[in-house]
Amino acid sequence: MDKIDAKILNILQRDCFVPVKEIAKMVSLSYTPAYERIRHLEESGVIKRSVSILDPKKLGIKLFVYCNITLKEQSKKSLMDFEKTVNKLPEIMEVISLSGVYDYMLKIATVDIEAYNEFVVNKLANIPNIGQYHSNIVLSIVKDETAYPIPEGD
Repeated sequence: MDKIDAKILNILQRDCFVPVKEIAKMVSLSYTPAYERIRHLEESGVIKRSVSILDPKKLGIKLFVYCNITLKEQSKKSLMDFEKTVNKLPEIMEVISLSGVYDYMLKIATVDIEAYNEFVVNKLANIPNIGQYHSNIVLSIVKDETAYPIPEGD
């Protein structure tokens, strides 16, 4: 990956709908080389997918919770079973395996505290092998970035 690829990625991370013609102009290339670079970045897996980022408030989602999970058992099968189960729950936006005190951290999005309580009682608490869970309610989101820092070099 060279500095032109880095520039292209920085553009696409901020807006994946920028036309290739405009990207080409921004990185001082003609259309075809710019298109081929983007296609190569997609085929090589550097670009995993292009998505629209939605405004959760406009969807009625007003509560985010980071829930730390400790499992009772640490066998490979129990870890895989837990991961398979939580990946099926649409309220869970992100599942992170951790080192340290907790085994996992879940990012959960719901409409309000009542919906979160219902999620905990009816879904989370019924997942086998959970020893403990600790909820951290998000009071405000200070920074919400989706773009990775990619140095463009000189």
